[in-house]
Amino acid sequence: MADVIASSARARVSLRDIAVECGVSHVAVSLALRGDPRISAARREQIVAVAQRLGYRPDPMLSSLAAYRQSKQPVEIRSTVAWLNQWRTPSELRRFQEFDAYWRGASAYAERLGYQLEEFAVGRDISARRLQQILVVRNVRGILIPPHTHGLELQDFDWSHFSVVRLGSSVRVPHVHIVTSDQFKGGAMAFDCAWERGYRRIGYVTSHRFDRNTGGNFRAGYFSAQDAHVPLRRHLAPLALSGDNVSADARLIKRWLRTFKPDALVSAQGNLHRVLEKAGVHVPEDLGVAALSLLDGHFEAGVDQNSVEVGRVALAQLASMIQQNERGIPASCRRVLVEGRWVDGASLPARRDD
Repeated sequence: MADVIASSARARVSLRDIAVECGVSHVAVSLALRGDPRISAARREQIVAVAQRLGYRPDPMLSSLAAYRQSKQPVEIRSTVAWLNQWRTPSELRRFQEFDAYWRGASAYAERLGYQLEEFAVGRDISARRLQQILVVRNVRGILIPPHTHGLELQDFDWSHFSVVRLGSSVRVPHVHIVTSDQFKGGAMAFDCAWERGYRRIGYVTSHRFDRNTGGNFRAGYFSAQDAHVPLRRHLAPLALSGDNVSADARLIKRWLRTFKPDALVSAQGNLHRVLEKAGVHVPEDLGVAALSLLDGHFEAGVDQNSVEVGRVALAQLASMIQQNERGIPASCRRVLVEGRWVDGASLPARRDD
């Protein structure tokens, strides 16, 4: 058995073996196998072809040892990761506390790995080719795409040069991997927690744009929990507000409240507190409210979406893709969900038994 193990160990192809075959240094081989642009495309293709022909496989023990050694050393900034911002008013993006938390989580983890997260505010009048040139010249190999209310418009941008991850599902193109909060579970969690606190007529309030940008995932989670607790004939129809016109939405919600008579609401609508105030509804005296976003919902009870962790996981995913040279539009998209947690608060007190 020992002879077999020794023979197997001797048979392992090393970086130096590939280097001798290609007439380059083992450092160049290492960089080429990681897709580093400092090695020309032609040379990278040659080295990869030789590695495949020789049957090269990374040694997991050596990789673990290298990772351990790197974790003990001060990290130097190696390259920039782009955060693309094509909001009509770029400063609006991080005024949403959820999205600012994405940035903070991603930025902190980028520094830990030796990258620098940099925002690129992209006007809709800039050509995709010009942006692409800027990123290539800056040696940007990874792109994070944060949520965009009106999507991202970069026709003819060649994504094949970059590793790309989307934060949330509001941006539909490019169709790349997504890291987001577990919105389905968040919607179900809010309903379940309201039910546990004695509420029995729990309504859902949203806006058409928010529902579209989140793929209806919060709403689906709410309906799933409602199905588990309430017979179909007693389901409450969700209310979709405009999200922009507080006066009109106040009139709409007053009619909806008279019709369905909920005792609690579940919502991620950021201006719901203003709409209820305009409608003369007092929280929690008239009805309880659970926010699906504690950071932007303006109510004390609800779901902490763990958005700093969402940003950290997105950057970790992106860094892994850069290391593995995974670029462009993938054949199959991965969706990574980060769980949130429930937080009790004054806007949804436990109901007393009558």
